[in-house]
Amino acid sequence: MKKENISKKILYWYDNNKRILPWRKTTSKKNKNYYTLVSEFMLQQTQVKTVIPYFENFIKKIPNLKKLSNVNDEQLMKCWQGLGYYSRARNLKKTAKKIFSNFKGNLPNNLKDLKTLPGIGDYTARAIMAIAFNMPVIPLDGNVERVLKRVFYLKKESEISKDNLNKKKSFFGVSKRSGDYVQAIMEIGALVCKPVSPSCSECPLSRNCISFKKNDFQIKSKNKFNKVKYFEARIYNNKDKYLLIINNEFNFLRNLLIFPMKEVKKDKFKSSIDHKVNIKMSNMDMKIILNKNNKRNKIKGGFMLDKNNINKIILPSFTKKIFETVSKHQ
Repeated sequence: MKKENISKKILYWYDNNKRILPWRKTTSKKNKNYYTLVSEFMLQQTQVKTVIPYFENFIKKIPNLKKLSNVNDEQLMKCWQGLGYYSRARNLKKTAKKIFSNFKGNLPNNLKDLKTLPGIGDYTARAIMAIAFNMPVIPLDGNVERVLKRVFYLKKESEISKDNLNKKKSFFGVSKRSGDYVQAIMEIGALVCKPVSPSCSECPLSRNCISFKKNDFQIKSKNKFNKVKYFEARIYNNKDKYLLIINNEFNFLRNLLIFPMKEVKKDKFKSSIDHKVNIKMSNMDMKIILNKNNKRNKIKGGFMLDKNNINKIILPSFTKKIFETVSKHQ
């Protein structure tokens, strides 16, 4: 089948089945660029349905790039609170500032310049180029990968490599509606070509799909192993007040409030008789000893937070989970 026919089929399906998402609203070019930038940052490692209310609130409070570049950190984090991966929010503000200092307030429209902006890698840069600037590029996200793996029935490790999948993208061809086309392919992966129980009867690509013909929809995934790290969190409390510090030591949750903690060896974790908690980060499994036997004078800096005020300040979910565990085992 000709590639132009494939693009027509995909766009026809998209026009009749796409989700109504707030960042897809028809708006001015400048607003579209801003909406695309904010949504792509939020969608990094977070599902669409989770992002929607946060995006709407964020745009309401910080409606344009200029305000984002000047927003104070407290307000920024308040708008982001609950979405997690707070480094995205800090990078988003840094990106806004750099757009004004280096690009005269205009979001760059090319791969090289976009990738100089904090928090923007190859995928996000290509998504911005396609969606905001209607350029004929197709970013490779999990949804696009899944569609390609099924269409071509890719099962071997060599077949599912990034290099090979990028080559296979030529299957889609191009469209004059590049922004819509990219979102259409992603939408097929999200709504039709789902990881489990794909809806093949609704798929515009079923006739082209080898997996459909073989009736085999298992997806070959690369083996991913999270790093396992061990920590000791020092819990100091006095009359329902707990000591927290600003994290300047670890790369995760940098500049956010955490309990004082340090990395320890696996042997110490295993031998400890203190209560323990497991917390999953994006690429790390954290195993944490909750040590309640520390004296305040051994811990520099920080401030005491009343447990009744936990929801009144900006805390990462990581810290809240430790709070919950500590409260249960007092």
